[in-house]
Amino acid sequence: MDVESSKQQDKGIVPPADQQPHEHRRRRIVCMVVIPLILALVLLFTILALTVFKAKQPLTNVNSIALGNLDFSVDIARVKVYLNVTLHTIITVKNPNKAGFKYSNSNVFLKYRSDVVGEAPIPAGKIGAGDTQTMNITLILMADRLLSSSNLFPDIVSGTLPLQTYMGISGTIHILFNIHVVTHTTCKLDIDLSNRGLVNQKCHYTAKL
Repeated sequence: MDVESSKQQDKGIVPPADQQPHEHRRRRIVCMVVIPLILALVLLFTILALTVFKAKQPLTNVNSIALGNLDFSVDIARVKVYLNVTLHTIITVKNPNKAGFKYSNSNVFLKYRSDVVGEAPIPAGKIGAGDTQTMNITLILMADRLLSSSNLFPDIVSGTLPLQTYMGISGTIHILFNIHVVTHTTCKLDIDLSNRGLVNQKCHYTAKL
């Protein structure tokens, strides 16, 4: 009698045969709802990333370059030049993106015939979405870096000193994921020593995502 009773209890705990198809049907319904929803969200985020939130290059513009100080003299007997030059530069960087642009420490370089003769730091910072940041930069020409140049004396005697400024900014824009951005700004100009002014200014801008 005990054995027969145990068998009856075992039979009693077996789930009904029609319950298993019901479980499979419910799982299929959940999958049919969840999977399309996930795909729709992925598609939505992709469309937004490629349209509304598509990363754009920061726009750099050199508003002005002014000659702050100019002192020079020529020692013809010793073939020596004494030179003191200061440039004041105003640069704006516009972030056209829907997210902030975070950039790292950088520098602005002053060059004379490809040789670096001055520099100024640009501290790291962040430009908000759609914002524009103005940078006031002072470049001082370090005369000691010119002493080895064989072109300096002829340039001073001719009355024109060719210079070049260069600025590179590197940073990231976070739109779904981090996007690396690098901008380059190069300006060529001449100092007219006779009129003590700047001439032939031309700037070139490039950016890369």
